[in-house]
Amino acid sequence: MIKLANRLKSARPSPTLALNAKAKALAAKGADVVSFAAGEPDFDTPTNIKDAIKGALDSGFTKYTATGGIPELKAAIVDKLKAENKLEYSPEQVLVSVGAKHSLYNIFQALLSPGDEVIIFSPYWVSYPDMVRLADGEPVIVETSAHNNWAPDPSQLRKALTPRTRAVILNSPSNPTGGVYSKETLLAIAEAVRGHDCLLVSDDIYERLLYVDGGFQNIANVAPDLASRTVVVNGFSKAYAMTGLRLGYAAGPKELIAGMQMVQDQSTSNPTSVVQKGAVAGLKGPQEPLFAMVKEYAKRRIVMADGLSKIAGVKCPRPDGAFYCFADVGELIGKSYKDQTITGSLKLSELLLEDFLLAAVPGEPFGADGYLRFSFATSQAIIEKGLARLAEFASKVS
Repeated sequence: MIKLANRLKSARPSPTLALNAKAKALAAKGADVVSFAAGEPDFDTPTNIKDAIKGALDSGFTKYTATGGIPELKAAIVDKLKAENKLEYSPEQVLVSVGAKHSLYNIFQALLSPGDEVIIFSPYWVSYPDMVRLADGEPVIVETSAHNNWAPDPSQLRKALTPRTRAVILNSPSNPTGGVYSKETLLAIAEAVRGHDCLLVSDDIYERLLYVDGGFQNIANVAPDLASRTVVVNGFSKAYAMTGLRLGYAAGPKELIAGMQMVQDQSTSNPTSVVQKGAVAGLKGPQEPLFAMVKEYAKRRIVMADGLSKIAGVKCPRPDGAFYCFADVGELIGKSYKDQTITGSLKLSELLLEDFLLAAVPGEPFGADGYLRFSFATSQAIIEKGLARLAEFASKVS
Protein backbone atom coordinates (compact mmCIF):
# COMPACT_ATOMS: atom_id res chain seq x y z
CA MET A 1 0.00 0.00 0.00
CA ILE A 2 1.35 3.42 -0.95
CA LYS A 3 1.78 5.82 1.96
CA LEU A 4 1.00 9.41 0.99
CA ALA A 5 2.66 12.50 2.42
CA ASN A 6 1.42 13.71 5.80
CA ARG A 7 0.73 17.17 4.37
CA LEU A 8 -2.18 15.73 2.40
CA LYS A 9 -4.00 14.72 5.58
CA SER A 10 -4.95 18.31 6.34
CA ALA A 11 -5.99 19.22 2.78
CA ARG A 12 -9.46 18.64 1.34
CA PRO A 13 -10.70 18.36 -2.23
CA SER A 14 -12.29 21.56 -3.52
CA PRO A 15 -16.02 21.32 -2.67
CA THR A 16 -16.96 23.78 -5.40
CA LEU A 17 -15.24 21.68 -8.06
CA ALA A 18 -16.71 18.49 -6.58
CA LEU A 19 -20.26 19.84 -6.55
CA ASN A 20 -19.92 21.22 -10.06
CA ALA A 21 -18.62 17.85 -11.27
CA LYS A 22 -21.54 16.03 -9.62
CA ALA A 23 -24.05 18.42 -11.19
CA LYS A 24 -22.43 17.97 -14.62
CA ALA A 25 -22.48 14.18 -14.22
CA LEU A 26 -26.22 14.27 -13.49
CA ALA A 27 -26.80 16.55 -16.48
CA ALA A 28 -24.80 14.20 -18.69
CA LYS A 29 -27.26 11.45 -17.76
CA GLY A 30 -30.13 13.61 -18.94
CA ALA A 31 -31.18 15.19 -15.65
CA ASP A 32 -32.54 18.76 -15.86
CA VAL A 33 -30.01 20.21 -13.44
CA VAL A 34 -29.98 23.90 -12.60
CA SER A 35 -26.47 24.73 -11.44
CA PHE A 36 -25.52 27.80 -9.47
CA ALA A 37 -22.21 26.17 -8.52
CA ALA A 38 -19.77 27.22 -11.22
CA GLY A 39 -17.33 30.04 -10.53
CA GLU A 40 -16.86 30.93 -14.17
CA PRO A 41 -18.41 33.32 -16.68
CA ASP A 42 -21.09 31.86 -18.95
CA PHE A 43 -19.97 34.23 -21.74
CA ASP A 44 -17.68 33.14 -24.56
CA THR A 45 -14.04 34.19 -24.68
CA PRO A 46 -13.82 37.43 -26.74
CA THR A 47 -13.18 36.88 -30.45
CA ASN A 48 -9.96 38.90 -30.57
CA ILE A 49 -8.45 36.68 -27.87
CA LYS A 50 -9.46 33.48 -29.66
CA ASP A 51 -8.10 34.85 -32.94
CA ALA A 52 -4.76 35.66 -31.29
CA ILE A 53 -4.54 32.11 -29.91
CA LYS A 54 -5.40 30.63 -33.31
CA GLY A 55 -2.83 32.88 -34.97
CA ALA A 56 -0.18 31.77 -32.50
CA LEU A 57 -0.98 28.14 -33.23
CA ASP A 58 -0.84 28.69 -36.98
CA SER A 59 2.50 30.48 -36.72
CA GLY A 60 4.04 27.63 -34.73
CA PHE A 61 4.29 29.50 -31.41
CA THR A 62 4.06 26.22 -29.51
CA LYS A 63 7.51 25.87 -27.96
CA TYR A 64 8.77 26.62 -24.47
CA THR A 65 8.73 30.25 -23.38
CA ALA A 66 10.49 31.88 -20.45
CA THR A 67 9.16 30.41 -17.20
CA GLY A 68 7.75 33.71 -16.00
CA GLY A 69 6.00 34.68 -19.23
CA ILE A 70 6.84 36.15 -22.62
CA PRO A 71 8.25 39.71 -22.51
CA GLU A 72 5.31 41.05 -24.52
CA LEU A 73 2.80 39.82 -21.97
CA LYS A 74 4.79 40.97 -18.95
CA ALA A 75 5.05 44.43 -20.52
CA ALA A 76 1.30 44.47 -21.15
CA ILE A 77 0.65 43.52 -17.50
CA VAL A 78 3.00 46.27 -16.30
CA ASP A 79 1.14 48.76 -18.50
CA LYS A 80 -2.24 47.54 -17.24
CA LEU A 81 -1.24 47.83 -13.59
CA LYS A 82 0.09 51.34 -14.16
CA ALA A 83 -2.86 52.62 -16.21
CA GLU A 84 -5.74 50.97 -14.35
CA ASN A 85 -4.37 50.44 -10.83
CA LYS A 86 -1.83 53.27 -10.55
CA LEU A 87 0.81 50.75 -9.44
CA GLU A 88 4.39 50.83 -10.75
CA TYR A 89 6.20 47.56 -11.45
CA SER A 90 9.12 46.43 -13.58
CA PRO A 91 8.89 43.26 -15.68
CA GLU A 92 11.16 41.54 -13.13
CA GLN A 93 8.42 42.04 -10.56
CA VAL A 94 5.83 40.10 -12.60
CA LEU A 95 5.38 36.33 -12.84
CA VAL A 96 2.84 34.79 -15.21
CA SER A 97 1.46 31.45 -14.05
CA VAL A 98 -1.07 28.77 -14.90
CA GLY A 99 -3.99 30.72 -13.45
CA ALA A 100 -4.28 33.08 -10.49
CA LYS A 101 -4.73 29.96 -8.34
CA HIS A 102 -1.26 28.84 -9.38
CA SER A 103 0.11 32.28 -8.54
CA LEU A 104 -1.28 31.99 -5.01
CA TYR A 105 0.10 28.48 -4.63
CA ASN A 106 3.53 29.72 -5.73
CA ILE A 107 3.38 32.52 -3.15
CA PHE A 108 2.85 30.20 -0.21
CA GLN A 109 5.40 27.65 -1.42
CA ALA A 110 8.00 30.40 -1.75
CA LEU A 111 7.10 32.24 1.46
CA LEU A 112 6.23 29.76 4.19
CA SER A 113 8.25 27.52 6.46
CA PRO A 114 6.79 25.03 8.97
CA GLY A 115 4.77 26.82 11.63
CA ASP A 116 4.46 30.12 9.76
CA GLU A 117 1.00 31.67 9.96
CA VAL A 118 -1.24 33.24 7.35
CA ILE A 119 -4.27 35.28 8.37
CA ILE A 120 -7.40 34.52 6.35
CA PHE A 121 -10.71 36.34 6.75
CA SER A 122 -13.80 34.16 6.75
CA PRO A 123 -15.86 33.57 4.72
CA TYR A 124 -12.89 32.72 2.51
CA TRP A 125 -12.23 31.12 -0.84
CA VAL A 126 -12.06 27.42 -0.09
CA SER A 127 -8.50 26.94 -1.42
CA TYR A 128 -6.73 29.47 0.82
CA PRO A 129 -6.40 27.34 3.97
CA ASP A 130 -5.38 24.21 2.08
CA MET A 131 -2.78 26.07 0.02
CA VAL A 132 -1.27 27.33 3.27
CA ARG A 133 -1.31 23.85 4.84
CA LEU A 134 0.29 22.30 1.75
CA ALA A 135 3.18 24.74 2.26
CA ASP A 136 3.48 23.57 5.90
CA GLY A 137 1.96 26.82 7.14
CA GLU A 138 -0.91 27.36 9.56
CA PRO A 139 -4.04 29.25 8.52
CA VAL A 140 -5.34 31.64 11.17
CA ILE A 141 -9.01 32.41 10.60
CA VAL A 142 -10.47 35.80 11.52
CA GLU A 143 -14.24 35.89 11.22
CA THR A 144 -16.19 38.71 9.62
CA SER A 145 -19.91 39.42 9.59
CA ALA A 146 -22.62 40.13 7.04
CA HIS A 147 -23.85 42.93 9.32
CA ASN A 148 -21.04 45.21 8.11
CA ASN A 149 -20.73 43.79 4.58
CA TRP A 150 -18.02 41.33 5.62
CA ALA A 151 -15.48 44.06 6.46
CA PRO A 152 -12.72 42.78 8.80
CA ASP A 153 -12.68 44.15 12.34
CA PRO A 154 -9.24 45.81 12.81
CA SER A 155 -9.21 44.88 16.51
CA GLN A 156 -9.70 41.20 15.65
CA LEU A 157 -6.93 41.44 13.06
CA ARG A 158 -4.56 42.93 15.65
CA LYS A 159 -5.29 40.06 18.03
CA ALA A 160 -4.53 37.52 15.32
CA LEU A 161 -1.18 39.04 14.35
CA THR A 162 1.82 37.33 15.97
CA PRO A 163 5.58 37.20 15.34
CA ARG A 164 4.87 34.10 13.22
CA THR A 165 2.46 35.92 10.88
CA ARG A 166 3.99 35.87 7.42
CA ALA A 167 1.02 37.04 5.35
CA VAL A 168 -2.53 38.42 5.39
CA ILE A 169 -4.84 37.56 2.48
CA LEU A 170 -7.23 40.20 1.15
CA ASN A 171 -9.87 39.21 -1.42
CA SER A 172 -12.06 42.03 -2.69
CA PRO A 173 -14.44 41.62 -4.45
CA SER A 174 -14.84 38.43 -2.50
CA ASN A 175 -15.51 34.85 -3.35
CA PRO A 176 -17.91 33.76 -1.83
CA THR A 177 -19.62 36.87 -0.41
CA GLY A 178 -19.37 39.39 -3.24
CA GLY A 179 -18.30 41.90 -0.59
CA VAL A 180 -16.07 44.82 -1.59
CA TYR A 181 -13.69 46.49 0.86
CA SER A 182 -14.23 50.23 1.14
CA LYS A 183 -11.33 52.67 1.28
CA GLU A 184 -11.98 53.08 5.01
CA THR A 185 -11.78 49.32 5.55
CA LEU A 186 -8.51 49.06 3.64
CA LEU A 187 -7.04 51.98 5.59
CA ALA A 188 -8.02 50.31 8.86
CA ILE A 189 -6.36 47.06 7.78
CA ALA A 190 -3.25 48.99 6.76
CA GLU A 191 -3.07 50.68 10.15
CA ALA A 192 -3.40 47.33 11.93
CA VAL A 193 -0.52 45.67 10.04
CA ARG A 194 1.96 48.54 9.91
CA GLY A 195 3.77 47.37 13.03
CA HIS A 196 4.16 43.81 11.72
CA ASP A 197 6.60 42.53 9.13
CA CYS A 198 4.16 40.50 7.05
CA LEU A 199 3.25 40.25 3.38
CA LEU A 200 -0.11 41.48 2.12
CA VAL A 201 -1.58 39.20 -0.54
CA SER A 202 -4.17 41.10 -2.58
CA ASP A 203 -6.27 38.63 -4.57
CA ASP A 204 -7.85 40.91 -7.17
CA ILE A 205 -9.23 38.27 -9.55
CA TYR A 206 -12.77 39.78 -9.46
CA GLU A 207 -11.46 43.34 -9.83
CA ARG A 208 -13.47 44.12 -12.96
CA LEU A 209 -16.77 42.73 -11.64
CA LEU A 210 -18.00 45.73 -9.63
CA TYR A 211 -21.56 47.03 -9.18
CA VAL A 212 -20.90 50.00 -6.91
CA ASP A 213 -19.55 53.48 -7.56
CA GLY A 214 -16.00 54.53 -6.78
CA GLY A 215 -13.98 52.10 -8.86
CA PHE A 216 -11.64 49.37 -7.73
CA GLN A 217 -9.07 49.92 -4.98
CA ASN A 218 -6.69 47.55 -3.26
CA ILE A 219 -4.52 48.12 -0.21
CA ALA A 220 -1.50 49.24 -2.25
CA ASN A 221 -3.65 52.04 -3.68
CA VAL A 222 -4.91 53.41 -0.37
CA ALA A 223 -1.71 52.76 1.60
CA PRO A 224 1.22 53.36 -0.79
CA ASP A 225 3.73 52.89 2.02
CA LEU A 226 2.71 49.20 2.11
CA ALA A 227 3.04 48.64 -1.65
CA SER A 228 6.60 47.33 -1.23
CA ARG A 229 5.28 44.40 0.82
CA THR A 230 2.12 43.78 -1.15
CA VAL A 231 1.81 41.13 -3.86
CA VAL A 232 -1.06 41.65 -6.29
CA VAL A 233 -2.61 38.52 -7.80
CA ASN A 234 -4.89 38.69 -10.83
CA GLY A 235 -5.68 36.79 -14.00
CA PHE A 236 -7.76 36.41 -17.11
CA SER A 237 -10.34 33.80 -16.09
CA LYS A 238 -13.09 36.05 -14.78
CA ALA A 239 -12.68 39.30 -16.72
CA TYR A 240 -12.02 37.70 -20.11
CA ALA A 241 -13.97 34.42 -19.72
CA MET A 242 -10.77 32.37 -20.05
CA THR A 243 -11.25 29.93 -17.15
CA GLY A 244 -10.19 26.77 -18.97
CA LEU A 245 -7.26 28.50 -20.63
CA ARG A 246 -5.59 28.91 -17.22
CA LEU A 247 -3.56 32.10 -17.07
CA GLY A 248 -2.87 34.40 -14.14
CA TYR A 249 -0.12 36.58 -12.76
CA ALA A 250 1.41 38.06 -9.65
CA ALA A 251 3.21 41.38 -9.23
CA GLY A 252 5.21 42.19 -6.12
CA PRO A 253 8.60 42.38 -4.40
CA LYS A 254 11.46 41.14 -6.58
CA GLU A 255 12.72 38.69 -3.95
CA LEU A 256 9.33 37.06 -3.63
CA ILE A 257 8.74 36.92 -7.39
CA ALA A 258 12.19 35.34 -7.84
CA GLY A 259 11.34 32.70 -5.24
CA MET A 260 7.99 32.03 -6.87
CA GLN A 261 9.70 31.63 -10.24
CA MET A 262 12.04 29.07 -8.72
CA VAL A 263 9.02 27.08 -7.54
CA GLN A 264 7.45 27.39 -10.98
CA ASP A 265 10.72 26.40 -12.69
CA GLN A 266 10.51 23.06 -10.91
CA SER A 267 6.77 22.47 -11.28
CA THR A 268 5.05 23.69 -14.45
CA SER A 269 7.74 25.79 -16.15
CA ASN A 270 6.04 28.30 -18.49
CA PRO A 271 2.29 28.83 -18.87
CA THR A 272 0.83 27.70 -22.21
CA SER A 273 2.59 29.63 -24.96
CA VAL A 274 -0.37 30.38 -27.23
CA VAL A 275 -2.63 31.43 -24.34
CA GLN A 276 -0.08 34.08 -23.42
CA LYS A 277 -0.54 35.58 -26.90
CA GLY A 278 -4.29 35.57 -26.29
CA ALA A 279 -3.81 37.40 -23.00
CA VAL A 280 -1.81 40.13 -24.72
CA ALA A 281 -4.70 40.60 -27.14
CA GLY A 282 -7.11 40.74 -24.22
CA LEU A 283 -5.20 43.45 -22.39
CA LYS A 284 -4.45 45.55 -25.46
CA GLY A 285 -7.66 44.98 -27.40
CA PRO A 286 -11.22 46.30 -27.10
CA GLN A 287 -12.78 46.04 -23.64
CA GLU A 288 -16.40 46.29 -24.80
CA PRO A 289 -17.07 42.53 -24.35
CA LEU A 290 -15.99 42.84 -20.73
CA PHE A 291 -18.20 45.90 -20.17
CA ALA A 292 -21.18 44.13 -21.74
CA MET A 293 -20.63 41.10 -19.52
CA VAL A 294 -20.51 43.20 -16.34
CA LYS A 295 -23.63 45.10 -17.39
CA GLU A 296 -25.51 41.82 -17.78
CA TYR A 297 -24.25 40.51 -14.44
CA ALA A 298 -25.47 43.69 -12.77
CA LYS A 299 -29.00 42.88 -13.95
CA ARG A 300 -28.78 39.24 -12.93
CA ARG A 301 -27.50 40.06 -9.46
CA ILE A 302 -30.71 41.96 -8.75
CA VAL A 303 -32.88 39.10 -10.00
CA MET A 304 -30.92 36.55 -7.96
CA ALA A 305 -30.50 38.49 -4.71
CA ASP A 306 -34.03 39.88 -4.61
CA GLY A 307 -35.48 36.52 -5.63
CA LEU A 308 -33.60 34.71 -2.87
CA SER A 309 -34.78 37.21 -0.26
CA LYS A 310 -38.42 36.48 -1.15
CA ILE A 311 -38.05 32.80 -0.24
CA ALA A 312 -39.07 31.75 3.25
CA GLY A 313 -36.04 31.18 5.48
CA VAL A 314 -33.57 32.89 3.12
CA LYS A 315 -31.93 36.33 3.41
CA CYS A 316 -29.65 37.80 0.77
CA PRO A 317 -28.48 41.39 0.24
CA ARG A 318 -27.30 42.41 -3.20
CA PRO A 319 -23.55 41.78 -3.55
CA ASP A 320 -21.27 44.68 -4.49
CA GLY A 321 -18.97 42.61 -6.69
CA ALA A 322 -18.06 39.23 -8.24
CA PHE A 323 -20.93 37.04 -9.49
CA TYR A 324 -22.04 35.34 -6.30
CA CYS A 325 -24.91 35.77 -3.89
CA PHE A 326 -24.04 34.47 -0.42
CA ALA A 327 -27.43 33.73 1.06
CA ASP A 328 -28.16 33.32 4.77
CA VAL A 329 -30.14 30.08 5.10
CA GLY A 330 -29.72 29.80 8.87
CA GLU A 331 -33.47 29.68 9.44
CA LEU A 332 -33.63 26.42 7.44
CA ILE A 333 -30.86 24.73 9.46
CA GLY A 334 -32.23 22.43 12.14
CA LYS A 335 -35.56 21.99 10.41
CA SER A 336 -36.80 18.82 8.70
CA TYR A 337 -37.43 17.71 5.15
CA LYS A 338 -38.92 14.25 4.49
CA ASP A 339 -38.02 13.17 8.03
CA GLN A 340 -34.41 14.26 7.49
CA THR A 341 -32.92 16.94 9.72
CA ILE A 342 -31.12 19.72 7.87
CA THR A 343 -27.98 19.55 9.98
CA GLY A 344 -26.06 22.24 8.11
CA SER A 345 -25.29 23.77 4.74
CA LEU A 346 -23.69 20.57 3.43
CA LYS A 347 -26.86 18.57 4.12
CA LEU A 348 -29.00 21.33 2.66
CA SER A 349 -26.90 21.39 -0.50
CA GLU A 350 -27.18 17.60 -0.84
CA LEU A 351 -30.98 17.66 -0.50
CA LEU A 352 -31.36 20.41 -3.08
CA LEU A 353 -29.26 18.53 -5.63
CA GLU A 354 -30.74 15.11 -4.98
CA ASP A 355 -34.46 16.01 -4.82
CA PHE A 356 -34.67 19.28 -6.76
CA LEU A 357 -31.73 19.03 -9.17
CA LEU A 358 -30.50 22.40 -7.89
CA ALA A 359 -26.77 22.87 -7.30
CA ALA A 360 -25.76 25.54 -4.78
CA VAL A 361 -22.45 25.48 -2.93
CA PRO A 362 -22.59 24.99 0.87
CA GLY A 363 -21.10 27.70 3.04
CA GLU A 364 -19.36 25.34 5.46
CA PRO A 365 -16.20 24.88 3.33
CA PHE A 366 -15.99 28.70 3.05
CA GLY A 367 -15.95 28.93 6.84
CA ALA A 368 -19.58 30.04 7.06
CA ASP A 369 -22.02 27.22 7.77
CA GLY A 370 -25.57 28.52 7.55
CA TYR A 371 -24.99 30.03 4.12
CA LEU A 372 -25.23 28.87 0.51
CA ARG A 373 -23.36 30.40 -2.42
CA PHE A 374 -25.35 30.97 -5.60
CA SER A 375 -23.52 31.95 -8.79
CA PHE A 376 -25.46 34.24 -11.12
CA ALA A 377 -23.06 33.53 -13.99
CA THR A 378 -25.94 31.98 -15.86
CA SER A 379 -28.97 33.23 -17.77
CA GLN A 380 -31.89 35.05 -16.15
CA ALA A 381 -34.21 32.25 -17.28
CA ILE A 382 -32.04 29.68 -15.47
CA ILE A 383 -31.89 31.89 -12.38
CA GLU A 384 -35.68 32.14 -12.23
CA LYS A 385 -36.03 28.39 -12.76
CA GLY A 386 -33.63 27.66 -9.93
CA LEU A 387 -35.29 30.14 -7.60
CA ALA A 388 -38.62 28.40 -8.19
CA ARG A 389 -37.06 25.08 -7.19
CA LEU A 390 -35.57 26.56 -4.03
CA ALA A 391 -38.92 28.11 -3.12
CA GLU A 392 -40.61 24.73 -3.60
CA PHE A 393 -38.06 23.11 -1.30
CA ALA A 394 -38.53 25.82 1.34
CA SER A 395 -42.29 25.30 1.27
CA LYS A 396 -41.81 21.63 2.19
CA VAL A 397 -39.52 22.26 5.13
CA SER A 398 -41.04 22.07 8.61
